[in-house]
Amino acid sequence: MSSKTVKYAEGEIGKVRVVSDFLPLPDALVAREENVKVTIELSRRSVDYFKRAAKAHRVPYQRMIRALVDAYAEKQKG
Repeated sequence: MSSKTVKYAEGEIGKVRVVSDFLPLPDALVAREENVKVTIELSRRSVDYFKRAAKAHRVPYQRMIRALVDAYAEKQKG
């Protein structure tokens, strides 16, 4: 046993208070945006770049491209 092991005493633990559920539902934790499927042709060089970068960050490359397009559109909206 290490010195960090918690030791419990026998008997009552004292007054217990029930806490109401204050956490949001799982659906409320994920911001959902309406997406539209499009077909687009990109250069092999660009797709290869995004696949490498996405792999390094452990995210899907399509999500990375979508984030880039969203950021560009938001910046242009001004």
